[in-house]
Amino acid sequence: MKSVLLHIHEDHGAESRLQAACDLARSSGAHIHCVQVTAAPDFVVADVYGGASMAPAMMAELYDIDEKARRRVEERLRREDVSWDWRHVEGDVIHGLLSASTLTDGMIVTLPSGQRRQLGDPLHLAADLALGGRVPVLAIPQEARAFAVTGRAVVAWEGSQEASAALRLATPLLRLTEEVHVVTVEEAGKYPFPATDAPEYLARHGIKSQLHIWPQDGRTVEAALQAAIGVLKPDWMVMGAFGHSRLRELVFGGVTRTMLRAVHVPLLLAH
Repeated sequence: MKSVLLHIHEDHGAESRLQAACDLARSSGAHIHCVQVTAAPDFVVADVYGGASMAPAMMAELYDIDEKARRRVEERLRREDVSWDWRHVEGDVIHGLLSASTLTDGMIVTLPSGQRRQLGDPLHLAADLALGGRVPVLAIPQEARAFAVTGRAVVAWEGSQEASAALRLATPLLRLTEEVHVVTVEEAGKYPFPATDAPEYLARHGIKSQLHIWPQDGRTVEAALQAAIGVLKPDWMVMGAFGHSRLRELVFGGVTRTMLRAVHVPLLLAH
């Protein structure tokens, strides 16, 4: 990756995102595109109970918060010896980030530690960005202290288009790792696919990997993947996002939704 988008927002995940971007930039020589989106609060946009009358004062306060965040981040980046630039946009956060990502190789956002409930909690953006964009989304746990891109990576592989896209897009970063582990969960009754396809693809790109056929043992796929993470202890993980429709995953649950909620390692997602 030579060009990454960093979501700038004053929340509890801001420091982990910034550190991950700097770690990635130093490891791969990437340029960091800092993108700050100022969005009006929902009740102002909807004009519920005359919310629009409060818009000038609310927006002035938001601009002040964003300007303070900009000065803090710029001061930090000047000390980090990385290449970066800054872009400020107004409007919807998802649309703003997707529009700014078209000529980047990936986006860095936060993997929140729980449901968004309190002021300052990071926004849940990874799923919508992975579905709406054409570049991979690197979701960093909000409590992370670093992104060990050169360490150990796990690739969740089940032969789907989504998993294939994630693997292709992650290849530049996988070249930097010390170890790559490809994990396939045995699913009873599922149409078989060549589990060796992923290791063979990586080998053609000069990347050595170890293949693990992980037993399901009556568990859900996501529970088996979490068990694999517990044993292999990766520094980060690659997986396809939403192999089923987003609606189906929301109604019935699914691997992507569970992993975004329960996993505490950086996830590189692609759809």
